[in-house]
Amino acid sequence: MIEKNTVVQFSYELTDQDGTLLETSKGEAIAYLHGQNNMLAGVEAALEGKAEGDQVKVTLTPEESYGERQEGAVQRVPVKHLQGAKKWLPGMIAQINTDNGARQVTVVKVGKFMITVDTNHPFAGKTLTFDMKVVGVRPATEEEIAHKHAHGEGGHQH
Repeated sequence: MIEKNTVVQFSYELTDQDGTLLETSKGEAIAYLHGQNNMLAGVEAALEGKAEGDQVKVTLTPEESYGERQEGAVQRVPVKHLQGAKKWLPGMIAQINTDNGARQVTVVKVGKFMITVDTNHPFAGKTLTFDMKVVGVRPATEEEIAHKHAHGEGGHQH
């Protein structure tokens, strides 16, 4: 049963309020350590108490997920700080490291040395529906609890 300090593996499809598929795990399970703020709170709440084999569907408002879009949230950053591709085009999703950890941004304009990015999360302002299938639940190891994330298949690799 899913409870604090269990490693949860699930596959998912993520759609927006129009039913448009935004993201999928493509049948591959992802893993996270439950109860350690590694997942959206609404997703964790929906999975709490569930077991392997359970199908879970939850819809979250922007306030419950990635927030409302902030107008004017654009920034110019050096190309070398973007991770995820060798060549960037407008509309692509990049990852940058900030003082608050890794963050996803959307490329707005590409220059030779600088790129303009929208710092809103790509799913900000959207009502999101997560359709999930729990494919595994196990107790976390002491190391995973100490590191506050899942290790191994579907989780973080050291």
